[in-house]
Amino acid sequence: MLSLARGRQGMGGIRGRVLKESEMSLRHRIFLHFILGTAAIAWSAAAQSQPLKSLQRVTQAPTVPNATFGAAAPIPEPGEIFRDCPDCSEMVVVPAGEFKMGSAETVYEKPEHRVVIANPFAIGRREITFEEWDLCVAAGGCKYRPDDHGWGRGNRPVIDVSWDDAKAFVNWLSQKTQKGYRLPSEAEWEYAARAGTNSQFWWGRAPVSGNANCEDCSSTPPRRTLPTGSFRPNGFGLFDVAGNVAEWVEDCWNDSYRGAPADGSAWTTGQCRQRGLRGGSFASRANFTRSAARFRYDQDVRYYANGFRVARDLR
Repeated sequence: MLSLARGRQGMGGIRGRVLKESEMSLRHRIFLHFILGTAAIAWSAAAQSQPLKSLQRVTQAPTVPNATFGAAAPIPEPGEIFRDCPDCSEMVVVPAGEFKMGSAETVYEKPEHRVVIANPFAIGRREITFEEWDLCVAAGGCKYRPDDHGWGRGNRPVIDVSWDDAKAFVNWLSQKTQKGYRLPSEAEWEYAARAGTNSQFWWGRAPVSGNANCEDCSSTPPRRTLPTGSFRPNGFGLFDVAGNVAEWVEDCWNDSYRGAPADGSAWTTGQCRQRGLRGGSFASRANFTRSAARFRYDQDVRYYANGFRVARDLR
């Protein structure tokens, strides 16, 4: 097995209004980011020599999912939360924009480079859970039922799944919903994890207790997975992009970003028997849960700290 490369109701009427206002506030903020990001893309095409203008951080997370929508429903807007079926993954729409990908921390994260995300896309708010995985197994779409190591199933992230296993899940979900589910590209993952920030972690420059599940993220680490959403979400409303489980992405592994796509698409050349993982896990030290940290594993290897979240196109 290859080792990792270096590299979380009282006064119903009032509460309902507060939650609705909270949701609308976030949607308005992310929509503003969408407008700014679209303008930035147009500006970038005309002035490539200008310095990067990153998205501002959205500091309030969405709280109330919208109703599901069918095949004839309009395309969800940036900041909107939706499900394609009652037991499907909760998705959030990430706006178009651009960002500086990578860091100077390790050779695997160099060179830092500008990436343009030309269109909004949807990504899972949470890592895929055992509950969701077990539905795939029951339906015959997934052939393997991983062990939970005695930590519990339900809303804990599924673990011990390979990249090949994750691909089987997204294929089943696509067939079930008739929507284009897939694994996120490495660029999409980092863009969504950063949520407009340039810092080491989405919450700031240093690891802080109470933000992630990792080996040294608290004085008494659990040393196991925690239920998804155990910590506050990032600015785009995503839970557990730092720690809990390392997440498979679509890309073939490459030892650096030299020659990497600049349009947010998956890198489909390189060491394609190995695939990327992002976000670190409960077994990782905090440095490996940074937004830019990268890992690799053989695509057919199952490991107890690896899981995934899904993405899907909107058109």
